[in-house]
Amino acid sequence: MKKKLILDVDTGVDDAQAIMVALTAPDVEVLGITCCNGNTPLENVLKNTLRVLKVCNRLDIPVYRGCPKPLLARKQHAGDFHGKDGLGDVPDPDAPGLELLQKRKAAQAIVKIVKENPGEVTLVAVAPLTNLAVAVQLDPSISKKLKALYIMGGNTESRGNTTACGEFNFAADPEAAYVVLDRYTCPTYIATWEFSCRNSLPWSFCDQWFAQNTEKAAFVKKISSLSMEKQQSAEYQTEITAGKGFNPCDAYAMAAAVDDALITESEQVAVTVELEGTYTRGMMVLDYMDLLKKTHKVTILKKVDLERFKQMLMDALK
Repeated sequence: MKKKLILDVDTGVDDAQAIMVALTAPDVEVLGITCCNGNTPLENVLKNTLRVLKVCNRLDIPVYRGCPKPLLARKQHAGDFHGKDGLGDVPDPDAPGLELLQKRKAAQAIVKIVKENPGEVTLVAVAPLTNLAVAVQLDPSISKKLKALYIMGGNTESRGNTTACGEFNFAADPEAAYVVLDRYTCPTYIATWEFSCRNSLPWSFCDQWFAQNTEKAAFVKKISSLSMEKQQSAEYQTEITAGKGFNPCDAYAMAAAVDDALITESEQVAVTVELEGTYTRGMMVLDYMDLLKKTHKVTILKKVDLERFKQMLMDALK
């Protein structure tokens, strides 16, 4: 039996890399890709997702238009890191047109696919969680019908990359993150910002990764140039990023969803999201004292098998 995945993305550079990991995994079937405002405005996310599918020769996979803005928060994007268009500002004049999109909206598609495949679908969310929050409000039963939920987002030590204490995906839509962590009761795995930083890859690996003589390798090298330059810049260096190397954030959550053996260390704890703090809005809160009295605990990823992860990334560009 192939693993059935839905990918929820805001396709910037690391989303593109993550999508390619899923598409090349031999025992995975991607049932659909839902798109959300995030790294870049929704129209760009839709175009970028189709560009990635085109280079992978997988335009048969249905792509759905999702939420164009957060539930309540002001819109914010990450154009300084991913490029104004979300894919490193290297446009493709032959990019597929948006007429290829499905008519059904993303949240409705999530509900429909999960209900048609109860207990079989893993949802991998590497964007702000707006689409997932809307989906569970449309049909609360999907939270129990999912096989698993993998999230790239949040943080464990209040180290921010967008606000002082907030990771981008959670800070971009804190209410959505709160709703998802409150209402999705399926097995939930979270790849946080600090986790991805501490499991980053040496820059020398990137040279080897891009050196593969394929159209996919050339594409990823081109779109990654700006964000890699940013990662190596002085303004990006903090205690957990300095000198650590390449951090393809979203690919960690995707790889973990694809390969159960990838994660070598994790912990279980109840979590929520701070919505009101002046400096902490959007921060993930870990309840080690059990004060929230939550029965549902998530699995926080801590360490990965880096050699296994490198091989998955290499395979993604073959």
